[in-house]
Amino acid sequence: MIQKLVQLALNEVGTREIGGNNNGPDIRKYQKATWLEPAAWSWCAAFTCWLLREWLKDPEVAKALSIKNPEAWRCKDASAFGWEKWAKVKELQILPETAKAKAGDFVIFDFSHIGIVVKDQVGGTIQCVEGNTNGKGERDSESGDGVWLKTRARSLVKCYIRFPEV
Repeated sequence: MIQKLVQLALNEVGTREIGGNNNGPDIRKYQKATWLEPAAWSWCAAFTCWLLREWLKDPEVAKALSIKNPEAWRCKDASAFGWEKWAKVKELQILPETAKAKAGDFVIFDFSHIGIVVKDQVGGTIQCVEGNTNGKGERDSESGDGVWLKTRARSLVKCYIRFPEV
């Protein structure tokens, strides 16, 4: 079922901001999955909140994870580092940057950014899908422009959040 989560992320690759920085109908769609009102703010964590929400809408996924109320349970934090706090409260597995990444892991980077690993790690890099990033690999609110498939060095990782095998 993790593959369903990965596929959701891959389906969003190429989504772009429209009408200015941190704007557009798809960006607002992602932002509505957080506790913040949609506006022109950095949205990498909003993208992951949206992914988690959409994945948990699948009754098979929620049942396999023993989640009775997915909307109440899921992360709604609009900050990358807030995801780690949420995962601790939910008693999810938080792995250090030295762990080997697996497809479906949410990856939090040292530079306050988050994405989802889409391919099991091979070597010193990880492949992930990230929102509010660009083709150069930047992610700040001035240079991020969409959802992209990225290859990142493991040295940039703060931690991984891993869901139980379902």
